[in-house]
Amino acid sequence: MKVIIDTIIVALVIAFILGVLLGLFKKIFHVDVDKKVQDVRDALSGANCGGCGMAGCDAFAGAVVKGEAESNGCVAGGAETAKKIAEILGKAGVEVKPKVMVLACNGTKECAGDKGYYEGVQTCAAANLVMNGTKKCSFGCIGFGDCVNACPFGSITMGDNGLPVVDYDKCVACGKCLKACPKKLFHLYDKDTKGPVALCSNHSDNKPQIRKDCSAGCFKCGICAKKCTAGAIDVTGGIPVIDYSKCTACGECVGACPDKVLHMMQDLIKA
Repeated sequence: MKVIIDTIIVALVIAFILGVLLGLFKKIFHVDVDKKVQDVRDALSGANCGGCGMAGCDAFAGAVVKGEAESNGCVAGGAETAKKIAEILGKAGVEVKPKVMVLACNGTKECAGDKGYYEGVQTCAAANLVMNGTKKCSFGCIGFGDCVNACPFGSITMGDNGLPVVDYDKCVACGKCLKACPKKLFHLYDKDTKGPVALCSNHSDNKPQIRKDCSAGCFKCGICAKKCTAGAIDVTGGIPVIDYSKCTACGECVGACPDKVLHMMQDLIKA
């Protein structure tokens, strides 16, 4: 019994000494935190998604207060968070335009054939490293869902057709999917963009090979540019690029595209 009592007393004494030491260390090594930094941090979404370009929410909060980042930099928080940060800093709010990530590939299982049977690690990064992707089209989506795993908001799922499907009600355009995709197939757009977007990333000029690799690939026929009366389409880089400052969203190019590469952005996001 005496041994038990002595053990308890020793344990209490040690706990007391450690408590005192921790208290002293806390005072000695205490670092004052700018209240504005803490207020900004509390206003953020807390997703730590990195969409702001910083290492996380703490880094972004510090950068905003120092003037090294804009108050609208938290893509996950959107306009409401930007407004709160502007109020904390006592500055005029910066306009926030909701953005979304769009997959520039329409090479489904039915359209794009496989090179062969792949038995390696089931990730896009691994398949790209080993054999430059599993599909005949080396520019297209590999389809193992690295983007799905990378999305912190659960806005991407894999469709039955072998391509990622983006839920535009959840997407905040943090860019995690783009970083995870070895083919860099995700592109950033304003959510209110009106006009066509090209769902293909095959920049090759080998037309016969494009037809063999993917029936949904851009054939570089240039019909879209010829049909555009506003001169808003440039295909010199191999893929139709739209100048939305000129585009009237008439849809003529979409209807004229023989490969159905062009889709109206507003319909794509609504779908």
